[in-house]
Amino acid sequence: MKIKNPFFLSVLAISCAAQSFAQDNVELKKLNPYFDKVIISNNKVVLPNIPNKNIMLIGSDNQSVIDLKGNIHKPLVDKSVNLLFKVTDTGSQEVLEVPAKNIVVTGVNSAATGNAQPFVIPTLREWKGTEGDYKLSSRSKIVYSDTSATSKEAAVLLQEDIKKLLNLDIPVVASRRLAAKKGDITIAYSNDNALGRDGYRIDIGDRFEITAPQYAGKVFGTRTLLQLLAQDKDNLTIPKGQVRDYPTYDVRGFMLDVGRKFFTIDFLNDYVELMSYYKMSNFQIHLNDNGFKQYFDNDWNKTYAGFRLENTTYPGLASKDGHYTKQEFIDLQKKAARYGITIIPEIDVPAHSLAFAHMMPELGSKEYGMDHLDLNNPKSYEVVKNVFDEYTKGDNPVFIGQEVHVGTDEYDKKEAEKFRAFTNFIFKVVQDNGKSVRAWGALTHAQGKTPVRVKDVTLNMWYNGYADPIEMKKLGYPQISTPDGYLYIVPAAGYYYDYLNTNYLYNSWSPRQIGNVLFEKGDPIVRGGMFAVWNDIAGNGISEKDVHNRVFPAMQILSEKMWTAEDTKPSLFEFNANRKYIGEAPGLNMRGYFGDKKEGVIFADSFAEAATTGIDKTLPIKEIGENYTVSFWVKPTTNFEGKLFESKNAVVSYLKNQGLMYQRDGYTYNVDIKLPVDQWALLTVTGDKNGTQFYLNDKLVTDNKPETIVLETKDKTGKAVSFTKVKTLVFPLEKVTFKNGAIADLKVYNVKLNSAEIADEFRVNKK
Repeated sequence: MKIKNPFFLSVLAISCAAQSFAQDNVELKKLNPYFDKVIISNNKVVLPNIPNKNIMLIGSDNQSVIDLKGNIHKPLVDKSVNLLFKVTDTGSQEVLEVPAKNIVVTGVNSAATGNAQPFVIPTLREWKGTEGDYKLSSRSKIVYSDTSATSKEAAVLLQEDIKKLLNLDIPVVASRRLAAKKGDITIAYSNDNALGRDGYRIDIGDRFEITAPQYAGKVFGTRTLLQLLAQDKDNLTIPKGQVRDYPTYDVRGFMLDVGRKFFTIDFLNDYVELMSYYKMSNFQIHLNDNGFKQYFDNDWNKTYAGFRLENTTYPGLASKDGHYTKQEFIDLQKKAARYGITIIPEIDVPAHSLAFAHMMPELGSKEYGMDHLDLNNPKSYEVVKNVFDEYTKGDNPVFIGQEVHVGTDEYDKKEAEKFRAFTNFIFKVVQDNGKSVRAWGALTHAQGKTPVRVKDVTLNMWYNGYADPIEMKKLGYPQISTPDGYLYIVPAAGYYYDYLNTNYLYNSWSPRQIGNVLFEKGDPIVRGGMFAVWNDIAGNGISEKDVHNRVFPAMQILSEKMWTAEDTKPSLFEFNANRKYIGEAPGLNMRGYFGDKKEGVIFADSFAEAATTGIDKTLPIKEIGENYTVSFWVKPTTNFEGKLFESKNAVVSYLKNQGLMYQRDGYTYNVDIKLPVDQWALLTVTGDKNGTQFYLNDKLVTDNKPETIVLETKDKTGKAVSFTKVKTLVFPLEKVTFKNGAIADLKVYNVKLNSAEIADEFRVNKK
């Protein structure tokens, strides 16, 4: 996204007083007494009887307890539910929305006895503890009902993840009557349809029994099991009890801008597993975008632009420096579905569209900038339609899911009518191919008379100046809460957030808060929430690892807020203290995090076999990040050069003419270190989220901290344009290769040593 007054937007939503959905407050006060105490009879909400009024229940912030038909679904323990009613005057047809707050539905159990509720993210919505512990063992089995294909699929997925998490081979078996034994896990269908797509039940006794009405719920039930096991890998015990768990919001999303910075397909596949582990539901992939021309000599032809998906109609459209084949993207969507995640592909038009103009210059607007498609040129409509048709048309489209995001924001408001016409055009293109539409809210900014479709269109609400939530509700647009002032990460840009204010979000935000507008609890206009990473400053050195370092803590917090909303949850202190034990997902450690171990050396190798002949060896640790130290002794010969340490994400190398260097994400960073020939030297590397330091023996030689790059280009005020370049390194350890030289005494620490400690290591161990 582009930015509007970026230096105050990050605090705008926090500082503004919340507005509610504007209504006639006098009339509301007359109606409120009818809804102050809702009557429940025969497991059903009784609608108030008000003269000359038609009343309809339209919203519930817990449809798994009180659904929209007013039916009561008994919770395990007492639950408080908020409802929203539509009241229509039979004469004037005036409509008001009236909330009924804090309706307590009595549970089937008392919550005061039994095991305490275990910690998982997001927090379990309902828990009733019993006594004792369930224990998984090498003799356990995963048993599924042989009448349910989705139960089998969930069972096989769980089997794979237990292997990755615990290195246990747990067999999967079918059983029509679920003939399970002590220690087994069972997965089966539940007729508790109030749980919806993502909800599930668990009965933890001598067996661990997962049931759900739909496949995603079965998967998310297994994620709860995996998180519980991850917190007790030594004993593999889980407190016995009953769980009934379900989300407040269907859309629990994260958006990644891969247009301005390419992310490998491996990264996206890993993120599917990460998001599933935290019971997120939507992964939006922003497939095209461009940098800002002031960073590229104010020349659109030099300005970086990316389009990340293979296109047959226009082969020159996909970026040469990185894109996904159609088959890779199809496979990603299929994998996501297996993990209970929906991929939302986004192609952003008619702004943010420089990749189109680079391919075909006539498409770019001469008046508003080449990143704007020329809406007066019929060719723009033709090309855009062809591109979307290629991905959405036919029996087996590239975009598998029901919803496709079409962008449509931040076009110059002088062309509001043409922008609205184009928006309606692209909505129709996608809908004619049988898909539903998502778009960025822009119709307040682009006010006009040209009609724009509402049916089957959902808006990402990112900035209320572009799309006012109250006005969009009046028009009938469902909304996904994506407020920039709360939820935008723009790495190392100096505006919005580098890291989200997760403590504030945990305590004070929920998806019904869109900027300074606060909708009632249970308002059906809010489908859920989504946070976003925008890689605005193309070429600023940010790596995949840097982005993940920013996203992961936000994912933990926001998965909680989108699942439980304002339900009872642990204190912030308790949440922060426990979340470090949950991890990323089985088999994933994208941060290279070992902070859960005692501080100190977590791996060492003397490399005795390499004292004279060199080495080519695979290590058990693939990489280390966060706060770390890696030190080793090296004795090079005259011909010493080549790769030293490598992983799939990074390489540390040495060239005779250039010295030490490292490479990751297409960037090469030279280190001002040349090693003495035929002499032992101690190399020490330290790193954290800010940068990387290199020591030779007992001296700091290079401190690769963030660097301010000042360009010759001037901004509108005459000030030189500048940006921050990041030089971090998650140190690669998967493979060690030393030829024409010797290596000894590798030490890997999960703590960043200071200069004095490094100097002492050199003194004590000097060769």
